[in-house]
Amino acid sequence: MAQRPNRSSANRSRFGTNRPNREGSDINQPGTNWSDKVHPDRVTPDRVTPDRVRAKKHLGQHFLKDLRIAQRIAGLLSGHNGYQTVLEIGPGMGVLTQYLLEDNRFTTHVIEIDKESVVYLNEHFPALHGRIIEGDFLETDLSTLFSEPVAIIGNFPYNISSQIFFAVLENRQHVPEVVCMLQKEVAQRIASPPGNKDYGILSVLLQAYYDIRYEFTVDAGVFQPPPKVQSGVIRLRRNGVAQLDCNEKRFVQVVKQGFNNRRKTLRNALKPLNLPESMLTHPLLDKRAEQLGVAEFVELTKLSMTS
Repeated sequence: MAQRPNRSSANRSRFGTNRPNREGSDINQPGTNWSDKVHPDRVTPDRVTPDRVRAKKHLGQHFLKDLRIAQRIAGLLSGHNGYQTVLEIGPGMGVLTQYLLEDNRFTTHVIEIDKESVVYLNEHFPALHGRIIEGDFLETDLSTLFSEPVAIIGNFPYNISSQIFFAVLENRQHVPEVVCMLQKEVAQRIASPPGNKDYGILSVLLQAYYDIRYEFTVDAGVFQPPPKVQSGVIRLRRNGVAQLDCNEKRFVQVVKQGFNNRRKTLRNALKPLNLPESMLTHPLLDKRAEQLGVAEFVELTKLSMTS
């Protein structure tokens, strides 16, 4: 994984169905069934070679070294809604990339901010020539790079994973599917249903436009260097919601304000939004933000704009 140092996501503007599925598996448990046919000459970041890329702490790099996990992540791409183009964020040394390139359903592109990784990828993956984008995903206009729908995949740096999802939301009409590995608690939060303590702002905003499934858990020991926490793999598939049945900018305001004071009832949490007098007795306001699904937040947003 390779991207950029952490920065605030406050300037990421708008955003955030079907109920998500948090059921998954633990990749480390015996009996997990996936292909064992891993070629002995595959790229792995723990092989000592003169041009091996050094993991850089300021970029949040933790290179995956377990090939079976990389193979399983690549296999989660479904072609949902007929997409044929894939963009991998932060390929590093290409551990995941090598499996993406073997899938003839898709044309794979990669975006990488680390110059050392870009050199490595150019030297070791001739099939990627012309499809390696050197730059920062968070500064990239997907609609300029790709005229067609593009799926996003990657081992996301922990320090910018939320910002990546806000960028996905901005481009949601262009991104039919996301498959990614990130910090386990963030992955669980995104996939969490209402009524769960993990459920939060990003849960609601993403679930408004994507069906989300928590796939499996990955231990820290399969990375070089190992992070201090476990990782989780999730898959997001675009649902049928083209536009919410409310003012979407106001929807984001309501969701964020509700969770900023999540221990309070919404009647108190939403006071800064100057709700109309006519809705102050509505039963939804007796609940806390974590108890509301997307549809209820849509209803609340519409009520908040009545005169």
